[in-house]
Amino acid sequence: MDLLSNLAGGFAQALTLTNLFYCFIGVTVGTFVGVLPGIGSMIAISLLLPLTFYLPPDAALVMLAGIYYGGEYGGSIASIMINLPGSASTAVTALDGYQMTKKGRAGQALFLTAIASFIGGSMGIVLLSIFSPLLADLSLRFGPADYFSVMVLGLIAATCITQGSILKSCGAVVVGVLLGTVGTDVNTGAQRFTFGNFNLYDGISIVIIAMGLFGLPEIIANIGKPQHGSINGKVRLRDMKPTRDDVRDSTGPVVRGGLLGSLLGALPATGPTIAAFLSYAVEKRVSRRPERFGTGTVEGVTGPEAANNAAAQTAFIPTLTLGIPGSATMALILGALMIHGIPPGPRLMTEHADLFWALVASFWIGNLLLLVLNIPMVGIWIRLLNIPYRFLFPAVVCLTCVGVYSLKLASFDVYLVLGVCLLGYAMRLLRIDAAPLLMGVILGPMIEEYFRRALLMSRGDLSVFLTEPISAGVILATILMVLWAAIKGRRLAEKLQ
Repeated sequence: MDLLSNLAGGFAQALTLTNLFYCFIGVTVGTFVGVLPGIGSMIAISLLLPLTFYLPPDAALVMLAGIYYGGEYGGSIASIMINLPGSASTAVTALDGYQMTKKGRAGQALFLTAIASFIGGSMGIVLLSIFSPLLADLSLRFGPADYFSVMVLGLIAATCITQGSILKSCGAVVVGVLLGTVGTDVNTGAQRFTFGNFNLYDGISIVIIAMGLFGLPEIIANIGKPQHGSINGKVRLRDMKPTRDDVRDSTGPVVRGGLLGSLLGALPATGPTIAAFLSYAVEKRVSRRPERFGTGTVEGVTGPEAANNAAAQTAFIPTLTLGIPGSATMALILGALMIHGIPPGPRLMTEHADLFWALVASFWIGNLLLLVLNIPMVGIWIRLLNIPYRFLFPAVVCLTCVGVYSLKLASFDVYLVLGVCLLGYAMRLLRIDAAPLLMGVILGPMIEEYFRRALLMSRGDLSVFLTEPISAGVILATILMVLWAAIKGRRLAEKLQ
């Protein structure tokens, strides 16, 4: 009954005209910046943060949160339509989503994405509402050794995503980890792989890696090729309706992705990106026909989309209840709380319960608004296919450069994304998937940080990774995954002989 009364009070506050207006503004801006290549929710929140100084705390947080999870909706649109991820968490969606577009199924892909995102987000909100205290307590139980083991599991899962050689995928992961170490060592302050260039002191942004690996190589590969077929006439809702097979194939991935994303999003230092990649790896492993992944299968779209949207909701758990931001975007929202004099942490749910539950209620409203906004506008996104490629690719390159330049207002980043683009195109020619490299960039610094922290706490005793129950369990799961991949690879080789 406490939960129902808390939600009732939250909806009463969230449904005021002021909060409704700012919720609508937030999800609309979030979708818009998510669609634009190179522009993400983090940039939008940082630009709009000064405006929240003059808003009530609940309206400010409702708007910023709407931008955050609205960006997850919008980011998938660019991934599916032009193979240019709007955010790192939607990079894996491009693997199958763009292939569906090339097959003339962009409408179904975007429709299924909207539905999967709504269901995944709703599952995340349910868990956020019911299990917030429990998940917050679980997060406190995780130590450095446990986080290290989870990150290793994520990297091993990344090698399972590849369509080609597992050895090539492992090599891509190693390159990604090396790229992730560029910059200043957080423990010693030493410069690593910067070659004396101050532009690299802060490392290489994930935005640069994502844009360079996925968007620009696709443009280079398509220059000079005949333009793909366009969709003529008005796109009707019945044209977007998925088939029964699509619905059947999507049900399991959406449920699994929503649960996985909800759990991972609640853990500090994880989030939508890791959830999406792990969801893709899980779906490929449980599929009876894993060879279809990467060729335009709906499971490769709906599972990760449900996972990243669920994680976007439960990512607020460590931020609000523990004061631990799991990402740079969450750090900005944490800053907005502190600007308004609200200390995040365990006392938030007791001293500012009305604000917490109003925010939770706004998540329901925002997700419903996103569903209403996105499905009728699917036809608008599909019309992007009618733009001649000779006009589209210069615009994409321009937006990418503007987005990358806006990160630090440094022209060096534009040259850097060009270098990553050449690397991505070379990997394309060698038939090496880029997704494992991106995972290496994301997880590499985390693995190093938690590995060193665990050894400091154990005074150099490596057995800490096996004596901690959670860490030992995750390592066992990692070993089983490697053995499973080896056995399936051997069986596949025997069939080909």
